[in-house]
Amino acid sequence: MSKANNFQRIRELNYLQKAVLAAAVLERMLPNYELFSEATEFGDASTLRSALNVCWEKILFPKSKISLEKQVEKIEPNVPELNDYPMFGTYPAIDAATALLGLIHGLMAKDEHEFVSVAKISQATVARYVELLIESDGLEPENKLVREHPYMQYEIDVLGELIEFVENMGRISSDNVKALKQQAIADGQTNIGIAI
Repeated sequence: MSKANNFQRIRELNYLQKAVLAAAVLERMLPNYELFSEATEFGDASTLRSALNVCWEKILFPKSKISLEKQVEKIEPNVPELNDYPMFGTYPAIDAATALLGLIHGLMAKDEHEFVSVAKISQATVARYVELLIESDGLEPENKLVREHPYMQYEIDVLGELIEFVENMGRISSDNVKALKQQAIADGQTNIGIAI
């Protein structure tokens, strides 16, 4: 399944479908932040976790009086600075926080582009990780090598499966959102293959 094909399929989803897909993709990204936070003792992973839970709630109950602005205020101080933590794990942590802020901004502004960006950020996280792996093998991380790497192929496949799940889930309810969350983490690993 080609990358363009996945993003084309995402664009064809409706607003709510895009929102739940973005939240599901984040379920695979957030544990990267938790691991970074444990390793560096920076940030509060539970703040991001509860913000993602709030997003799920807002998607299910759009009229609820949840303040998304407050979530943004809580997350921003928890985004690590690359200069402070010059290690690979900082990138997936920043990506997870950035994608989460994107989801929240998308819900606040009813901007579907933000939801599409979440999947793009996830794929960029995987690409950066794959580049690191290729370089550690003493090779030049060319686009073709990155694209054909098993981790990138797996990311594309998982995204395709999540899109298919969302396309077929019908009316968005608590039950099928629960099933979607289960689907997102069914393989027991983050988007860069770390066990959760």
